Amino acid sequence: MITPALTSVRVHDLCLFGHHGVHAEETRLGQRFYISLEVQADLSAAIAGDDYTQAVCYGQLCQSAERVFQAEPCKLIETLAGRICAAVLADCPAVEDVSVTVRKPSAPVPHVVEDVSVTVARRREHRVGFSLGANLGEREAVLRAAVEALGHQAGLEIDAVSSFYDSAPWGVEDQPPFVNIAALGRTTLSPQAVLGLCKEIEQRLGRVPGRRWGERAVDIDLLFHSKGAVDHPLLKLPHAHLFDRAFVLEPLAELEPGLEIAGRSVTEALAELDRVAGDVTRRKPVQGG
Repeated sequence: MITPALTSVRVHDLCLFGHHGVHAEETRLGQRFYISLEVQADLSAAIAGDDYTQAVCYGQLCQSAERVFQAEPCKLIETLAGRICAAVLADCPAVEDVSVTVRKPSAPVPHVVEDVSVTVARRREHRVGFSLGANLGEREAVLRAAVEALGHQAGLEIDAVSSFYDSAPWGVEDQPPFVNIAALGRTTLSPQAVLGLCKEIEQRLGRVPGRRWGERAVDIDLLFHSKGAVDHPLLKLPHAHLFDRAFVLEPLAELEPGLEIAGRSVTEALAELDRVAGDVTRRKPVQGG
């Protein structure tokens, strides 16, 4: 799996005068602060095309920092640095990681120091969706284990999991029926890294190579990643068959009826499908379960 290389962009020691601090004289008199920013972004298109419009603008980074700096004073430079991180992620969609260092040369400490500083780092979170299915072995237990494994991966959190759905085979009919679920979550990982985790978990839970759309102990499909579309021989996002499969759309619509993926409503896409009676059936919750 090819992972896009990230480029570092730095702004060093932006000098601003402000009234941040704990002590009354700091907020009254003010002092100089120096702010350094480092961001990571996929700038491959900017580099290849020598295209300024696809780069991260140094001036924008400075403006984001200055806007936060000149707003409500902070007692802690830790708070100031954290707010600047949040502003950069909001203002610069291409930025995946940001690190902000705030230096305070005139800190009121009873020691001889050149300055004091803090560094706060933040990583952008992306929304992700998964479709999971199984038609061999202990299907429900394996699906529960797969969701649990996803949620225990560093940089990936699962926020919601659908009911179980019984579904007829899709694509290849001469095989046992499936049990399917959907899951929604958040990640700081790239789409390629998330896909890699899915494949690792599938292998760990007993999936072996087989015919396309055929029997499997477990299948974990990455449906979408809010970083955007991906078109690569090993990964296509949104998933190529997302809007063709009722066993994918029904669980997603249960979790979030208003969900839109690539500008298309999950609920509307489900309503437009040609359906067969009993193709996908939501199970009733087990009492006391």
